[in-house]
Amino acid sequence: MSAFRSHGRGHLNGPVVVIGTGLLGTSIGLGLRGRGVPVFLSDPSPTNQAVAVDIGAGQPLEHLGNEVPELVVVAAPPDVTAAVVARALADYPDSVVVDIASVKAAILAELQGAGADIARYVGTHPMAGREKSGPVAARGELFTSMPWVVCPGPESSAAAVQTARSLAADLGAVVSQFTADEHDAAVALVSHLPQIMSSLLASRLQGTPLHALSLAGNGLRDVTRIAASDPTLWVQILGGNAGKVVEILYGVREDLNRLIGTLEDPLASGARLDLAQLISEGNAGQARIPGKHGGPPQAYAWLTVLVDDRPGQIAKLLTEIGEIGVNVEDLRLDHSSGQNVGMVELSVLPNKHDHLIEALNDRGWRVLQ
Repeated sequence: MSAFRSHGRGHLNGPVVVIGTGLLGTSIGLGLRGRGVPVFLSDPSPTNQAVAVDIGAGQPLEHLGNEVPELVVVAAPPDVTAAVVARALADYPDSVVVDIASVKAAILAELQGAGADIARYVGTHPMAGREKSGPVAARGELFTSMPWVVCPGPESSAAAVQTARSLAADLGAVVSQFTADEHDAAVALVSHLPQIMSSLLASRLQGTPLHALSLAGNGLRDVTRIAASDPTLWVQILGGNAGKVVEILYGVREDLNRLIGTLEDPLASGARLDLAQLISEGNAGQARIPGKHGGPPQAYAWLTVLVDDRPGQIAKLLTEIGEIGVNVEDLRLDHSSGQNVGMVELSVLPNKHDHLIEALNDRGWRVLQ
């Protein structure tokens, strides 16, 4: 293995080369530039690269000259990530190379099979994104307080792992360390399965009469929101993690078969208990999802405030809640069908619930409990 720089401060000095100037790659460039780290960009699309340069994410790669990068970040699509990483390891023999693809084990196995110098390679996965794509959607603060998983291979050097962790920390992310297999099993459940279930449900809406869809509320919107995701990207993600996803889908299939069997004869002995059990199991699973700031789940109290459907009303409501001295833990928006009124659902700490309702009523807001 070639020698490369290590840094004891736990922060990157640069330069950093980012290969791929989509949403994530450009956001990494913006975030590092905001910390004063020199960044150089490369992308097969001259247009994407030019946009990323224009918005300040870095300089074109040709401006790097003979300088040796401290770090190369591969932000390529999952199906070509291993090939791009292998090329980067060969092109930059004194640099650490990381990727940010959403699957890890298949990429590591491909690199091992290719005989690449993977002591300088660390797989990573920032769990962040937006509903928009491309460099124009990039934000330097995209990774702030978001999970960033570092997945060293068995050959990864300690210095390479520290560099990978420094990248995530410099961008404000919350760093976790998993093996590649642990990562792929985890994201199969918490990321890939939700995408599949959302897409399957949304696909049932095709051809549904509009008068039926007019009854839809936040429940349907919540569970189908991610069904609007990019099909090309998800073909690559699901194909790269198929083994882990299928294991979970086998369990889902068993649960569906159980539910179908129960609903085929809902008056049979034990049918109601079985249905209640199924919903209760969902309650128990949902309660295990970490709460605000990654802490333990916490029960919040909800209230709904009616607002006129005109500009500035929601901002005014939130401003007044701040003046009252109550922190909003969560917020959802909905509209009343056929009415020129919006509904703002707010969650607050239980001990603030009654006080907030009373204060809002005093200020003339219409509050539903």
